[in-house]
Amino acid sequence: MTDPDRVAYFLLRDVTCAIGEFELIDDGDRIAVAVSGGKDSRAMLDLLLRHRRKAPRDYKLFAIHVDGSEAGLPDLRPDLEPWLRNLGVDYRFVPLDLPDDEPLPLDCFRCSWLRRKTLFTASVAHGCHKLAFGHHADDAAVTTLMNLMFNGRLETMEPRVAFFDEAITVIRPMIHLPEKELMHYAKAAGYPDRSPCPQGEASKRAEVEAFLRQFGAQQGQIRTNLWRAAREAMGF
Repeated sequence: MTDPDRVAYFLLRDVTCAIGEFELIDDGDRIAVAVSGGKDSRAMLDLLLRHRRKAPRDYKLFAIHVDGSEAGLPDLRPDLEPWLRNLGVDYRFVPLDLPDDEPLPLDCFRCSWLRRKTLFTASVAHGCHKLAFGHHADDAAVTTLMNLMFNGRLETMEPRVAFFDEAITVIRPMIHLPEKELMHYAKAAGYPDRSPCPQGEASKRAEVEAFLRQFGAQQGQIRTNLWRAAREAMGF
């Protein structure tokens, strides 16, 4: 079985590169980490904890999981809570901010929007002015293609973007990491092989990801080109 510590050692190079290149973390930061329960968010929290042990900056991490069970989404607390306790990180489970008249089941757009609103509110309420999302390089490339196809714009995920007059800043420390490397780490670390989103496989994003997979060995270069083109267009 692959040693997760050895895999993490190599992944941390890309995480450290992104943190430095895009100035994602400052001394004294208290950073909320969005933990959905999937492999990406678990890997991000683990890698940031590893980074913090050797980083020249002093910062704190605070894990937040949005519980959407009242909206019919899976209850991941029994699985996540022991894992978070074992990591030794401060954490909170917060209920999804669901309006009384919200029609159920939630579609992907509303679910994502409400989760993000809940994360923003909870982060600020717990003294965090940065919020880390577990988006990786493949997510950024797919977002670029989706914006081109459906919105006619060459845009992608930004590694760092401020909201609400800089009350909260979203950071993406894994923006340089390919998904295949995260999958390797998830397997080595024994993370559950499932998505926390029951509708994820039927979304537009899943369809675009499936389209890219049709290019086989060329998809890596295609994703790199999409990311590079969007960065040049957006100027970061």
